[in-house]
Amino acid sequence: MQKCELTGKGKQFGRNVSFSQRHTPKVWKPNLQKKTIVVDGKKVQMKLSTQAIRTLKKKGLIA
Repeated sequence: MQKCELTGKGKQFGRNVSFSQRHTPKVWKPNLQKKTIVVDGKKVQMKLSTQAIRTLKKKGLIA
């Protein structure tokens, strides 16, 4: 399943609209990466969105 385990960010649905105004279904998936982080002294592997990884780096939780 395409969902960030920390933020809950998932798929977004919409429609492509061509020049001729034809509407076709479109899915945007989040950019998920597997990261190992230390939580309470234990290493935990999580699927995180790149936005969540940037936030964790900014807060100093990931080296």
